Amino acid sequence: MRTININLPLTKQDICELKTGDKVLLSGTIYTARDKAHKQLVGMIARKEPLSFEIKNSVLYYTGPIISEKSGKITSAGPTTSSRMDDYTPPLLQAGVKALIGKGSRSAVVKEELKKHNALYLCAVGGAGVVLADRIVNHQIIAFPELGLEAVYKLEVKDFPCYVAIDVSGRVLMTE
Repeated sequence: MRTININLPLTKQDICELKTGDKVLLSGTIYTARDKAHKQLVGMIARKEPLSFEIKNSVLYYTGPIISEKSGKITSAGPTTSSRMDDYTPPLLQAGVKALIGKGSRSAVVKEELKKHNALYLCAVGGAGVVLADRIVNHQIIAFPELGLEAVYKLEVKDFPCYVAIDVSGRVLMTE
């Protein structure tokens, strides 16, 4: 298994060189999005409304960060089950998202869409939300604050650990 440091945004070369099973340490900007945010983002894309962030070449992380009221820091940011976002994934990939981070398997449709759009599915370790939060150096809500934990956050991360679960060739790390 290789460990590869990536400075975001992802380049076409980064995406093509990463292989299933590679450990990736991401540094730069990623965006959070869970179920409710996905529904709103896809609706906005369908209506051709502007988004509050550049979706092309972006990385979406399926998490709802827990933020300490006392310190304002994210104290936990573990991945949520990715399959819940499968229905929303094709339009997001068509809009230019280049990597998705979550946990668990993906549908056959999502696997094909990842190949079609030269995008990656990365897995973060479930149950490691506190450890992953330590890799977040800054955060801010950038869309849908009314959704609370499911708002879209812009996260600045340093050496955020993931594994390539589906690469651009469609190779899958996990078995169903």
